[in-house]
Amino acid sequence: MKELGAVTLNPSACTHHSTGLYIMRKIWTLFSQVVTVLLAMYFVVATLKPQWLDRRPRLASVVPILEAPADGGATATGASSGVSFRHAAHVASAAVVSISTSTAPQRHPQSADPWFRFFFGDQAQSQRQSGLGSGVVVSPAGYILTNNHVVEGADDIEVMLNDGRVVKARVIGTDPETDLAVLKVDLDNLTAITLGDSDKLEVGDAVLAVGNPFGVGKTVTSGIVSALGRSQLGINTFENFIQTDAAINPGNSGGALVDVNGNLVGINTAIYSRSGGSMGIGFAIPTSTARMVMESIVQDGKVTRGWIGVEPRELNAELAETFGIPNEGGVIITGVLQNGPAAQAGVRPGDVVLMVNGKPVSTVPQLLSQVAALKPGVQAELQISRNKTDMTLQVVPGLRNPMPRTAE
Repeated sequence: MKELGAVTLNPSACTHHSTGLYIMRKIWTLFSQVVTVLLAMYFVVATLKPQWLDRRPRLASVVPILEAPADGGATATGASSGVSFRHAAHVASAAVVSISTSTAPQRHPQSADPWFRFFFGDQAQSQRQSGLGSGVVVSPAGYILTNNHVVEGADDIEVMLNDGRVVKARVIGTDPETDLAVLKVDLDNLTAITLGDSDKLEVGDAVLAVGNPFGVGKTVTSGIVSALGRSQLGINTFENFIQTDAAINPGNSGGALVDVNGNLVGINTAIYSRSGGSMGIGFAIPTSTARMVMESIVQDGKVTRGWIGVEPRELNAELAETFGIPNEGGVIITGVLQNGPAAQAGVRPGDVVLMVNGKPVSTVPQLLSQVAALKPGVQAELQISRNKTDMTLQVVPGLRNPMPRTAE
């Protein structure tokens, strides 16, 4: 039997071993404390300042992006917040006037009969009828544009200017078919408004309505263009209204609808209302129409319009099938007046009108307006489509009867 060697303990080796364990414990304790502190700091930063830990590249440095300015891209003119229209309101208000009208009472046809007066009294004692409206100075020469219904039948018309002056006005001419009228005042130092281009308006553009609602005095309201080309409302014969949600109330008729620069883009005319007040649907005559009417009245004292003697309808599937033509939209001629200007030019039922004097038409109101703008007796071009073939006809329009007509 072989004996294994006895193990002898070395006291010095035990001492060195104990010292090493002590150092390792101190290091581990320090390490633990450091890690604990770092973790605590991480959670504090992650909670309070998470952006300090975001090391991802910014989107702007990867791909270019467009950001709206902090102010929304609009230039404020002194307002504490948002956009101010004070410049436009100031410019437009200087040219907008208040109009007061009065009409003598109508005497009964038998008011001179003694027996009638004995039983019914003197009918002439009834009060004069008065009205209020607005207008816009469109020329330093004293011409004022307003609505026909503001001055229609009035015996006396007074205009109050922005500077407080009150003066009598006379009617130069009216156009009931567009509900426009031109007045004239004999004054100097008149501030005239600048006519804008209503054809450049788009839905969403900001506009201001300036007038004298309910006779309370000069008032400015703001809104946007809600719609363009409103027609078939039964208000006027020729309708191409700008619709806006700027508050328009009784007394605003004839006032100005202006853009953000204070330029005239329309004449406020009517509202849709169930209560008599504004419900956010107002209508204005565009300056493109007002300018034509005004120039005709100033030059000739009346508005002359062209007429070609056709019955137009907007093309639909039923009419397209009836006439055997493609349903591509547009205005189809369903009737032609015998020996009228259109008939003499060669227009036939079933023709689809594409353009009038180079201006495209796609609706009946557009055709009505384009033909009306033609000068009677002056040859014009009528581009039509017949049997899928485009052709141009030369038509000499006649003078339109101012009374409402079924045929254009």
